[in-house]
Amino acid sequence: LKLKPAVFSKDSCYLPPLRYPAICTFNGGLESERQQYIIHGGKTPNNELSDKMYIMSVVSKNNKKVTLRCIEKDLVGDVPEARYGHSIDVVYSRGKRMGVVFGGRSYISFAQRNTEKWNTVVDCLPHVFLVDFEFGCSTAYVLPELQDGLSFHVSIARNDAIYILGGHSLANNIRPANLYRIRVDLPLGSPAVDCTILPGGITVSSAILTQTNNDEFVIVGGYDLENQKRMICNIVSFEDNKIQIREMESPDWTPDIKHSKIWFGSNMGNGAIFLGIPGDNKQAASETYYFYMLKCAEEDVNEDQKMFTNSQTSTEDPGDSTPFEDSEEFCFS
Repeated sequence: LKLKPAVFSKDSCYLPPLRYPAICTFNGGLESERQQYIIHGGKTPNNELSDKMYIMSVVSKNNKKVTLRCIEKDLVGDVPEARYGHSIDVVYSRGKRMGVVFGGRSYISFAQRNTEKWNTVVDCLPHVFLVDFEFGCSTAYVLPELQDGLSFHVSIARNDAIYILGGHSLANNIRPANLYRIRVDLPLGSPAVDCTILPGGITVSSAILTQTNNDEFVIVGGYDLENQKRMICNIVSFEDNKIQIREMESPDWTPDIKHSKIWFGSNMGNGAIFLGIPGDNKQAASETYYFYMLKCAEEDVNEDQKMFTNSQTSTEDPGDSTPFEDSEEFCFS
């Protein structure tokens, strides 16, 4: 595992550090921007919520660094309110593509906010937003099957459909075993959106999703309850437009992972997941974290678990390391 510095091109907009934004990838039209990243919403360092959308692409890449271009995309129409803990995906229908935004949490209305309730959050209304990335047009759809707001759910895009699994309902404080299929048809006229409630859902929130092959995904991590990590893993497979979720053999978690109260991570692509846990129980340095790379292949999921520790701790001499600026980002390769 290598850490490479990543810089932004001169024509890039400012991208603030964001917590819990919605992120997805899609293929752009230009050869140099074939793989693009969509970033929407999230929390800023000032604990404010963002309603902005950014499109990021790789301009150049070499052994020393990666150069990124970030463009802010203005939205018009039914603009999704500022939120975090939601999802954004891309669907493809009839040769067209469209972004789909769903779920998340937002602050209570400005009229309700006071000193005591300033940071109070609520579920966003369970509306489905279709976003045209080219023109920035956004349209909201109200579907009768979606009654409660959800956040920190798992979303999987398959052709013209989005599958929504699990999630947390703040209003009811539950993690329902949801499984929804939101299908988007993009004819010459207005789009058509419908939702189907499917059986066989699972209870999970804040999980990590990685794709292992064209028709198979793996769900790792997350929580069963607020203070209870979800130690089991699931395989999500698709065959003949049908979805099947089954439990898989869990990794041989290390004692540190088992006893940690929280964990976090991200999909690294190619069936690999990057996991992190706080190192507070091991060292006095409260800003130390321990990282693991998990390869989600059934035949060797127990063999490819490796641990890495970060080199930035609160006990380091500031003169020996360059402090991170807001505009600096790092990627894994």
